[in-house]
Amino acid sequence: MQTDTELYQLAQRLGARLSKRGWVLATAESCTGGWVAKLVTDVPGSSAWFDRGFVTYSNQSKQDQLQVPADTLEVFGAVSGETVRAMAEGALAQSAAQLTLAVSGIAGPDGGTPAKPVGTVWFAWAFADADTESAHLSFDGDREAVRRQAAAFSLNRLLELLDDDT
Repeated sequence: MQTDTELYQLAQRLGARLSKRGWVLATAESCTGGWVAKLVTDVPGSSAWFDRGFVTYSNQSKQDQLQVPADTLEVFGAVSGETVRAMAEGALAQSAAQLTLAVSGIAGPDGGTPAKPVGTVWFAWAFADADTESAHLSFDGDREAVRRQAAAFSLNRLLELLDDDT
């Protein structure tokens, strides 16, 4: 598991890559509760490359702030590829960002089901000029460990996407 120092260094690298492109990031977070936004705003000067973070923990907030369709939430659930893609696209539409991240999952200790056990986390990334991507992972550990791993994966994947698009 990555330390706070390692997470800070990832956020610094992310900021440098976004700045180099002249891009801005926005986040839409559920299970991480704004942890990714906190990590990027720990970096001095992040206001040049970070627009905003949406913490949309409830289904209603996902609908209100990110325009996630109610039927998407009802049919697929908050922890699904369909929902995180809608969250990422909603964050893109509601911000000045060229790249967004969305994350929704089950951090535990409660809330898991056989189909979606504790540790299940879905991610999505939307670009202003490309298709939205999504992925899901299963993390081990307690609530803090799941959330920390989700935040670390978010930063690492954003860096990978920026590398792929150069």
